[in-house]
Amino acid sequence: MNSALDPRRTIRELQELRSLTGDDDGAQRVAFTPTWQKARAWLRSRFDGLPVEIHDDAAGNSWATLPGARPEALLIGGHIDSVPNGGWLDGCLNVVAGVEVLRRVHAQYGGRPPVTVRVVDWCDEEGARFGKSLFGSSACSNSLDMDEARRLVDKDGTRLPDALAGAGIDFERVKDSHAELRTAAAYLELHIEQGPVLLDLGLPLGAVLGTCGVERHAITFHGQAAHSGATPMNRRRDAFAAAAKMGTEIYAIAARHGGVCTIGSCTTKPGIVTSVVEDCRITLDQRHLDPAALAAMLADARTAADRFAAEGDVTVTWERLWQIAPQPFDPGLIDLCDAAIRDTCGTSHRLPSGPLHDAAEVARAGVPTVMLFVQSLHGISHTKIEDTREEHLELAVRTLDRLADAVIARIVAT
Repeated sequence: MNSALDPRRTIRELQELRSLTGDDDGAQRVAFTPTWQKARAWLRSRFDGLPVEIHDDAAGNSWATLPGARPEALLIGGHIDSVPNGGWLDGCLNVVAGVEVLRRVHAQYGGRPPVTVRVVDWCDEEGARFGKSLFGSSACSNSLDMDEARRLVDKDGTRLPDALAGAGIDFERVKDSHAELRTAAAYLELHIEQGPVLLDLGLPLGAVLGTCGVERHAITFHGQAAHSGATPMNRRRDAFAAAAKMGTEIYAIAARHGGVCTIGSCTTKPGIVTSVVEDCRITLDQRHLDPAALAAMLADARTAADRFAAEGDVTVTWERLWQIAPQPFDPGLIDLCDAAIRDTCGTSHRLPSGPLHDAAEVARAGVPTVMLFVQSLHGISHTKIEDTREEHLELAVRTLDRLADAVIARIVAT
């Protein structure tokens, strides 16, 4: 154990951030708000007394750089922004723990580590205001769809480019941030799991294999409106009856392929109590780490929808809402992460990430990447009851630090 590392300080700082930027409903660090700006100023103050250079790039990502003997850089990243009424650990654990690792590296090497170490706070990971997650990291990875992003508006009608201008960010130049990855040799991200896998296994930490690919579609069944009193049951072309069968079918599809499927919304037309449903629109979200399995889940859902439509004498149409490919992490870094967890906890577990993370965008840019998950109490996030045991937070900081040392050695050896 390195005596310069103080995981308890990380917990105290996280608690301080919660008091500074939260209220009775949870965290309020929504990107581009005054509270987010306050949180970022607080984060920068954590580097006081350290010989680091701090700047914001063209996409609004905030970088703190401790120069090393070599320009190749170890990146440790996360995001200080939150969803409205969010949890106290989602995102900010990553960067606050990264600050503690950077402090330890500075102390051990007298301010001149073998390689450069950088901590990055990605801009607007959550996408809470404009519905576009991973904004800063996707701009930096060069994968941001500029035409799509240019059209985004919030609930008040404000365009994303205008909101960015208000924060001093020129939308048309955001991809210039890609230059920040020029010397990146590896990227590490610590995150709460946000789900119940580690909780159910009784394990504090896990090594993340990658982020799942996503297929997101709207499925609309088209029937015939008819009077609810005058139309016999055997004469109905009920769009809702066909759509409802998908509710249980997606569980069978997920079980067959080892992924997850969710019907998240259902709307009907004409939507009145005295009419058989003419149109029923449901939304389907499917996720899997294996691209072949993800494609098979989608194919099974299409086959099932066609079958249910035929059985109900209705028709069905599909609309793709969004899609992203699975993003596996670096196998060598996964092994190092697994070893670091076993060193600190005795037992490790490898698992995919269903949620998306900035780490996926960094990996998509070709930077060797791995994530480390720490157990979430209740298996719940994006709510004020989000929590993790303090002893698990301490283990997470120690493991991230141990992993950082192993990765620095790997960079030096290459």
